[in-house]
Amino acid sequence: MQAPHSAHPAIAFDEAYYQRYYFDPKTRVADPQHIERLGAFVCSYLQYLRVPVRRVLDVGCGIGLWREVLARHFPHASFHGVEVSRYLCERFGWEHGSVLDYRASEPFDLVICQGVLPYLNAADAQAAMRNLARLCQGALYLEAVTREDWEQDVVDKTLTDTRQFRHRAQLYRRTLAEGFTEVGGGVWLSQRAEVPLFALEHAGPP
Repeated sequence: MQAPHSAHPAIAFDEAYYQRYYFDPKTRVADPQHIERLGAFVCSYLQYLRVPVRRVLDVGCGIGLWREVLARHFPHASFHGVEVSRYLCERFGWEHGSVLDYRASEPFDLVICQGVLPYLNAADAQAAMRNLARLCQGALYLEAVTREDWEQDVVDKTLTDTRQFRHRAQLYRRTLAEGFTEVGGGVWLSQRAEVPLFALEHAGPP
């Protein structure tokens, strides 16, 4: 999970933060088994859709839970991790950068952005999503807890960081739709991806 420039000022993305939400089995929000299941779904779905994956960007990569899963499903793809947390960059060797303004010399086939955007205010979250569209030429996996998730008790409130912004799902969908097509399960296809879809394989008008 990344610590963006405009993250809530009360949050320090330091060793203590990651110890609570990632390293301590009693309080962590994600574990290798969860990412294994999620990664198997995302990667298998992209293989089914025939999205070529040669270059992967994990922006806000945290402790790098996705790296090994991706290596098993796409062994020939390169993995690039980007983090704002200097603690994680020093510990794991990630490139220091922000989802708001990170740039690359060429776009990526798969971009992962998990648990990052709820730490941004609405304007910056929208700017970040537009930047993700610039960085992606294939597929995006995006996970963000919305206000509806809180209101409908979908999230585990004992584990999820309550300091996150609670943006409505429509804010995410409306902004992502500028550069992506929603195909379900948190997976979005770049409008630059030359992947044919059946009408019922993607979100569209009812």
